[in-house]
Amino acid sequence: MPRPSVAELRPVVHPEGVKDRRSGEHWAGRLYMREISLHVDPYLVNTRITPNQLTHLMIVVGVIGGAALLIPGLTGAILAAVLFQLYLLLDCVDGEVARWRGQTSITGVYLDRIGHYICEAALLVGFGVRGADAFGDGRPEWLWAFLGTVAALGAILIKAETDLVDVARQRSGLPAVKDEASVPRSSGLALARRAAAALKFHRLVGGIEASLFILVMAVLDTVQGDGLFFTRLGIAVLAGIAVVQTLLHLVSILASSRLK
Repeated sequence: MPRPSVAELRPVVHPEGVKDRRSGEHWAGRLYMREISLHVDPYLVNTRITPNQLTHLMIVVGVIGGAALLIPGLTGAILAAVLFQLYLLLDCVDGEVARWRGQTSITGVYLDRIGHYICEAALLVGFGVRGADAFGDGRPEWLWAFLGTVAALGAILIKAETDLVDVARQRSGLPAVKDEASVPRSSGLALARRAAAALKFHRLVGGIEASLFILVMAVLDTVQGDGLFFTRLGIAVLAGIAVVQTLLHLVSILASSRLK
């Protein structure tokens, strides 16, 4: 079959509303990655590679990105950041190929969600082990690996809190939640939610943001030239954000109309 053009692909793989999904589209996808993926799609849509195989590849790339942080110095941090950009590209491409072929499926949605859980947790655990200096000359400081695991658990719980809303609604015979239902009914909580959204600090535990944050910490450690001070500071910051955001997100959901 002839390779489709970008103009032919765009209305099918980027239907109206895809880039505007507040809770379903990453800012980096809207900003640049959806355009990059659109130019990759023509080379994939007529191959034997299935959308689910692309999702499996996404998961493998994300896990390797977390493991790359075990490489000391800037090399590991740069490699992790690059791999998580590839992870995001694959996250865009798998759904676009599925739309073009008409192969969207519940299995694909499930694999995509579980893939995000696994890869973001792998990155944060890898960051913690990096801070513990587990493969250095001295004695490892496992406190940092523990804090990295706390950050990973928080990142997973935040996603689970969101996903479990639809589980609860489905089991109660209700339709999926709409974006406007996420606004808390209490004016005080609504104000706090808008303030948190404006600061966007909670995004730091997401895979793309965390990989870039880790790279910045590695650059600062390189400039300082001695030890892992900034890496360990970054681990503590991400662990703190994950714990606070897990609690605030839960309160926000319980106080909104999502469960009504």
